[in-house]
Amino acid sequence: MIIKPKVRDYICTTAHPEGCKANVKAQIDYVKSKGKMEGAKKVLVIGASTGYGLAARIAAAFGCEADTLGIMFEKPGTERRTATAGWYNTKAFEKIAQAEGHYAKTINGDAFSKEVKKEAIALIKEDLGKVDLVIYSLAAPRRQVADGTVYKSVLKTVGDSFENKNLDLKNHAITKASIAPATEEEIAHTVKVMGGEDWKDWMEALSDADVLEEGAKTIAFSYIGPELTYPIYYQGSIGAAKAHLYDTSLEITKMLSQKDVKAYISVNKALVTQASSAIPVVPLYITLLYKIMKEKGLHEGCIEQMDRLLRDKLNSLEVDEMNRIRLDDYEMKSEVQKEVMENWDKVTTENIATLADVKGYWDDFYHMFGFGFEGVDYSQDIDLEAAND
Repeated sequence: MIIKPKVRDYICTTAHPEGCKANVKAQIDYVKSKGKMEGAKKVLVIGASTGYGLAARIAAAFGCEADTLGIMFEKPGTERRTATAGWYNTKAFEKIAQAEGHYAKTINGDAFSKEVKKEAIALIKEDLGKVDLVIYSLAAPRRQVADGTVYKSVLKTVGDSFENKNLDLKNHAITKASIAPATEEEIAHTVKVMGGEDWKDWMEALSDADVLEEGAKTIAFSYIGPELTYPIYYQGSIGAAKAHLYDTSLEITKMLSQKDVKAYISVNKALVTQASSAIPVVPLYITLLYKIMKEKGLHEGCIEQMDRLLRDKLNSLEVDEMNRIRLDDYEMKSEVQKEVMENWDKVTTENIATLADVKGYWDDFYHMFGFGFEGVDYSQDIDLEAAND
């Protein structure tokens, strides 16, 4: 099959195995270019196949020379349908890591389930003994708990509806978006899916099984952003979940204090993800932000962020007054935010090409699925079954 991107409702339903391999290789090359770093040696990454989780795994393996166990929930390809990008990413990562002498295994299953937790613990005991870093990077839209109940997260405001400028990505046009408030039930469901409950369950299970090193660290990812996006994110239904995630970091540190295990929230920068493409207002902010940060030489993607997390922030334990690691520090610089907000007020359909980096947004979007990489022959006929291996 000749694989082309098929975009529907801001989701790409195809992925290119060679392009995903190129994406992984580029991230590995970046970490190697920065040299070796001190850090964890046995790492569990929960949500390891795309985005920040994949980048954290790459940084740990090729920067810290760590053994890594990843948890993912991805679909392999069939003779007529491509695998998910995360499947191809993980296969590429494992092959390169193992070829260079690094331990790299992955469990494909529902990270929320007790079964996957048990399987991970058994593999840690058998192969690694104990882990000294746990990265929690799940970004699931739904969660099924032990009794079969399914919870679904929503991207809504809390309290009042919200209206502001929006970017129609397909037509490069400025429109208006209105976001309705979430119900109390929807907020509770979002917290159940995206809050800290499962993170705590993982850490408790790992501790009870005695597979956590003394002094181990665990990190979960969050986002704050500017006041402009507060109604949608920081103060919205997702914000409620992220507040719960933060509270959970304190609970984990207290719960595992006898082992000197510490939990941290890493507040990361705004980046293009499948989720951000679907959130009204946010894509316009990201395109304006990309333009300014690139002009100032401050722009970072997932791998630059995760390399800096492990290389600098975590080693020095550089935290804010709430004990959070701030990888959004470049994004939130006053001079960056001042220019972004000025351009927000000025941006129209007529000047969007000048004020915003819409091309950069789409480049990142397609890269997530393995498209748009130089050196990849996208006219090549791909054997989808062979690409699974």
